[in-house]
Amino acid sequence: MTDATAPSEGIAIRRPDLSPARVRRRYAAEARFKLYGKLAIAAAVVMLGILLVSIAGKGYSAFVQTMIGIEVTLDPDEIQLERNSDGEVVDVDGNFRGLMNDALYGLFPYVEGRTERRALRGLLTNDAAFELQARVEDNPELVGQTVRVWITSSDDIDVYNKGQVSDIETFEVSGVATPTGTSGEIEILTGANDFAGIVTEVKGRLGEIAAERADAGAAAAQAAARVEDDLAEARAELAEVAGDGAAVARLQERIEGLAAQAESLRLDAEEAAGEAEALRARAEGAGGVEALSDRLPSYLVEINGGLVKLTEVGSERARGEVLIPLASTESAQPDAWVLKSYVVPESDRRVKDNEIAWVEELRKRGLVEMVFNAPFFTEADSREPEQAGIWGAVVGSFLTLTITLLLAFPVGVLAAVYLEEFAPKNKLTDLIEVNINNLAAVPSIVFGLLGLAMFLNFFGLPRSAPLVGGMVLALMTLPTIIIASRAALKAVPPSIREAALGVGASKLQTVTHHVLPLAMPGILTGTIIGMAQALGETAPLLMIGMVAFIADVPGGFTDPATVLPVQIYIWADSPERAFVAKTSAAIMVLLAFLIFMNAMAVVLRKRFERRW
Repeated sequence: MTDATAPSEGIAIRRPDLSPARVRRRYAAEARFKLYGKLAIAAAVVMLGILLVSIAGKGYSAFVQTMIGIEVTLDPDEIQLERNSDGEVVDVDGNFRGLMNDALYGLFPYVEGRTERRALRGLLTNDAAFELQARVEDNPELVGQTVRVWITSSDDIDVYNKGQVSDIETFEVSGVATPTGTSGEIEILTGANDFAGIVTEVKGRLGEIAAERADAGAAAAQAAARVEDDLAEARAELAEVAGDGAAVARLQERIEGLAAQAESLRLDAEEAAGEAEALRARAEGAGGVEALSDRLPSYLVEINGGLVKLTEVGSERARGEVLIPLASTESAQPDAWVLKSYVVPESDRRVKDNEIAWVEELRKRGLVEMVFNAPFFTEADSREPEQAGIWGAVVGSFLTLTITLLLAFPVGVLAAVYLEEFAPKNKLTDLIEVNINNLAAVPSIVFGLLGLAMFLNFFGLPRSAPLVGGMVLALMTLPTIIIASRAALKAVPPSIREAALGVGASKLQTVTHHVLPLAMPGILTGTIIGMAQALGETAPLLMIGMVAFIADVPGGFTDPATVLPVQIYIWADSPERAFVAKTSAAIMVLLAFLIFMNAMAVVLRKRFERRW
């Protein structure tokens, strides 16, 4: 026995190097490997945190909205109440838009002219009349009274009220300011050079604009030179084809177009260069009076209960247009008047200075409030950002996922049970298994193309319907459920099957009474993960028309609908700035659903997990 196990002669035995230096190197390598893993996890957590903070920072403001209080006289001559035989109001109609406009004009009697009044009406949502009508429908007894009604502001005013339009800077003043009038165009005099800081700031900004115009002029001159080169080549080519009438006509037309383009670019270059030179001279000049334009920050003076927008400014005096009438022409002490600016030029923002003045005046009267944005969760999509909500998309997602679950879960579980417990092991079942695994990796848009070809074009099912969307997502989710279900069935120990078969149970009874119940927690976990994946899908639903604008909440599986991911896609493509916050807020809601579904999968796995 000893001879049999002894090493053969001549064979060297390699012993491990257990020297202290090698052991230290091995421990150091292990420590570095652990450090790399920790750094990778930390980097992932940091990037995820940046993503979540960015989304939350943009989207939190969508959960509140601006409301404006309007004192409306509900004239019974302007409102018609239709009553039934019992005297109950069954319908309300009337000139609610006119009543709302009259109430708004009454708040600002000094606002005159069609353009200014149209801007004043723009403080409120376009659906203001419908909101007033809804208030009257809820309480018809209000007719004949003057009541304060809170109306949703327009999206631009809402964005301004959330501080997303422009930063506001306030200048220090030390002198007594004296206005020369209370309305129209007036001057404001001060003996302490309080406007000198504005003059310096304006000159600096003029220098920046001059540099921008000079660069634009140089770019136009370069473009003109390139066009002139093309023009010279076209003229040379014209001389070579003098005998070809068609070619001559074509080249002459091209030459005329190039000549006109070159002339236009030259004029643009000369105009930009001239503007740059004039602006540079103003920027470099000392003192003087500077004219303000909408390309510069807006400078405003609050004095004697009014507001003046400056149009010209010098060191000791400024000229401006009154936006809010002054109460008097009395001199104001340094602590009684304010000089401020809106950093973003008026030409670069949608909310103009007069609209800002009206909103601030309403705020002083206590008629501007920020409230919870309930319509965001209770209304469907709208072209007006302040009226748009996610409820229609939430209902559409629920209906779509209902169809997905009803189709994918039973089919997926039955397919997994057959393949794992009953199917013979041959080339056909091997081919089926390979195809199922491959389908789990197919891009989701392929399933959308399949749904477009089969469900819409061949079977003629309705477009943009939860029924079709659920069927497409069921096809996409089936491989995930089948693979997860087979893994859960494999995890059940063979002893369970053998014990059931040993006491006389049939194969079907063994699977349905013992194996399947024990595997159900794993099956449910895989199903929830598959449904969460389906909830976040967009591409396959775009192919079947669920990208359409849907202004109503769907009432059934065949009604036009959209889903949360597609709603986010639509809002992200909208130009209105208010939709930026709505998009981020909808992403937050979608993430909340996904986190909830994944958390539920984890809880189910922990709650029902069996250790064999």
